[in-house]
Amino acid sequence: MRAGTEPGPYGRCFVKLFWKLFCSMVLITALACSAGGYALINTQFHASLDREVSALYEENDLLRFALAQELAFNPLYSREELARAAGGITITTGGGIVSFRLSDETGKTLGGSGALPVDAGALTVQLPEGQRGWLMNALGDGRVFLHAASPLALEDGILYLENCREVSGLFRSRSEQYQSFFSLMLVLTGVVGALSLAVAAMLARPLGRLSAAARRMAEGELDQRVRVDGDDEIAQLSADFNVMALRIQRQVAELKAAQRRQEDFIASFAHEIKTPLTSIIGYADLLRSRPASEEQVRESAGYIFGEGRRLEALSRKLLDLIVLGRRDFPLRPVPLDVFLNRVAGAMEPPLRQAGIRLAVRAEAVLALMEPDLMETVCVNLLDNARKAMENGGEVLLEGFAREDGCLIQVTDQGKGIPESELERVTEAFYMVDKSRSRAQGGAGLGLALCSRIADLHGGRLEIESEPGRGTRVRVHLKGGDGACETGKTGSSPS
Repeated sequence: MRAGTEPGPYGRCFVKLFWKLFCSMVLITALACSAGGYALINTQFHASLDREVSALYEENDLLRFALAQELAFNPLYSREELARAAGGITITTGGGIVSFRLSDETGKTLGGSGALPVDAGALTVQLPEGQRGWLMNALGDGRVFLHAASPLALEDGILYLENCREVSGLFRSRSEQYQSFFSLMLVLTGVVGALSLAVAAMLARPLGRLSAAARRMAEGELDQRVRVDGDDEIAQLSADFNVMALRIQRQVAELKAAQRRQEDFIASFAHEIKTPLTSIIGYADLLRSRPASEEQVRESAGYIFGEGRRLEALSRKLLDLIVLGRRDFPLRPVPLDVFLNRVAGAMEPPLRQAGIRLAVRAEAVLALMEPDLMETVCVNLLDNARKAMENGGEVLLEGFAREDGCLIQVTDQGKGIPESELERVTEAFYMVDKSRSRAQGGAGLGLALCSRIADLHGGRLEIESEPGRGTRVRVHLKGGDGACETGKTGSSPS
């Protein structure tokens, strides 16, 4: 195998499973057919042997009947006379003339008709008293005989009536059946082996695809998916693999995005603190290194004070983000119209100074919120609207009840946000127009703070914007029970 093409652990497992399936199917089939064939042949053999034993006993019974008839006509026969008379008895069956003999208790032959191929006394000496039986005898020339004997009770002792029946054909037939079955098993094993190869390959092919996809995923190709065929367990495994791969791909994408945001956060944070620190250090060095007029001192101190306040605001917002990520805040019902009018009253002076009109539309409902945090959201959104409307205009602050909660909405007529930037405006330190934002004292943390607070309320922040036509930001609120209760509350116009 060439370098770089050696199968991984998944591939080796697939190969092992393939051969396990193949060998198992061939072995199980061979064992099952062998056991079944052996049992069938032996069952047939023993059934035939039982029939031969029955025929042997029937011939013996016929001989006993013939001898009984002879005794009936000559009741005073001695055993010697009976033995001589037996020589004249002939019994013919489908197999020909039945040969028999008479012997005494010691196995001595007294007479009979024809010669038996088995030894005299081989069976009679083993029979229990008064019972008949049979014995199988295999001769040296390959012939096999069934030997039967039954007792005849006379006045002067017991004689045994013996007869034989050749069953060599049964054993030859069984041997031929074994040979035929062995040849058939060789052919059957070959056919089963070929079919098992095809079946094992078919069963293991989806596992091979899973193995290959898993190896490629281990190498970093997270977009791997496998085809799902059917609805069996392997198909279910393939479907589960696809679900797992999709989730892993999403999680890795989220981790990469989080890493990128973290890197951007660190770079932006370093940049944000570098600019005011450079100004502070520069003006402080200017005051320290050489004499300056009172106006220069005042101007330098003003720059130092302004940049210090900027650092203070930056650190405060960073602290807010950290605290929000580590605390759970209890929510309580707050009159939405009263709350929004209070926020509007606080923000109206700076907006009016910028030539912006603020309008409030709020329903008299009870919204579940943490009012201090939600005020931070509203103030940030109104302040962003102020910065986006350099030529004045109108900002609309609204509050509504919804089936699953409440909605706070801020709409401005400012510059708007490009569609490509909407997904990133809630990232910390991200600014669409960095120069304008820094000139207006922004650090890119406002919307990140608003999004985190909305998450704490079980809601979300939704932004719609069109460049040149303005921006609309919606804050969807859901309390602990997702309710927004309607009630009569007081309101004051802004």
